[in-house]
Amino acid sequence: MRAYRLIAGMWVRSTMAYRASFAMTTFGNFAATFLDFVAIMLMFSRVDALGGYPLPEVAFLYGLSATSFGLADLVIGSMDRLGRRVRDGTLDTLLVRPAPVLAQVAADRFALRRLGRVTQGALVLGWSLTRVDIDWTADRLLLMPVMVVSGCGIFCAVFVAGAAFQFVAQDASEVQNAFTYGGTTLLQYPPTVFAKELVRGVTFVLPLAFVNWLPATHVLGRPYPLGLPEWTAFTPPLVAVACGALAGLAWRAGLRSYRSTGS
Repeated sequence: MRAYRLIAGMWVRSTMAYRASFAMTTFGNFAATFLDFVAIMLMFSRVDALGGYPLPEVAFLYGLSATSFGLADLVIGSMDRLGRRVRDGTLDTLLVRPAPVLAQVAADRFALRRLGRVTQGALVLGWSLTRVDIDWTADRLLLMPVMVVSGCGIFCAVFVAGAAFQFVAQDASEVQNAFTYGGTTLLQYPPTVFAKELVRGVTFVLPLAFVNWLPATHVLGRPYPLGLPEWTAFTPPLVAVACGALAGLAWRAGLRSYRSTGS
């Protein structure tokens, strides 16, 4: 954590040396991601509900997914650059430094402008909470921060696992993006609009459903996807820890298999 903090701080100081540029790129990041929600709003100009979910409830799912992913992207989003380093051999320079390779790769080119995505997701989430009719109980209130933090942890694990895959596939960042950026886009819509096979896949294989679908159904008082028991809504922290452990094992295996670029 100390190595990560020092490297990220260096990039933050570099960014803040040009404050006008930082402000413009952050706003651009905010505006570009907000277009995703504009597309959803345009859908609701023609329909009253999507998969049985009205606009405020879809915005609730969207806000949770976007905020969790935005935090993960801010903290560890540079992991998708690993494939490039493996291909051109610049990963070797990180291996000889007295700091953990994972911390160096995660903090590399730390982009504070990604706060635009986090802000946009948080604003949509806040707006949805003013429109959704929720019977607020202690467990539902507790689930709100748990969902965001656990979702961030799950997405971080996916970033690390995707980077570990690039040790084998070398520059396969687009494959990784299919599960990270593609995953957050999937979760922005209700599970009822997708085939059951896909819902099973993101529940039992790549457990992205624990980011928002399962806990959000408890908060909204909706039926659980796939008929799962109610206690599964409270398991995202356990899923995040398990995903992190598996991603860590994959990272260690990938790093041990690295043999530089050869000639």
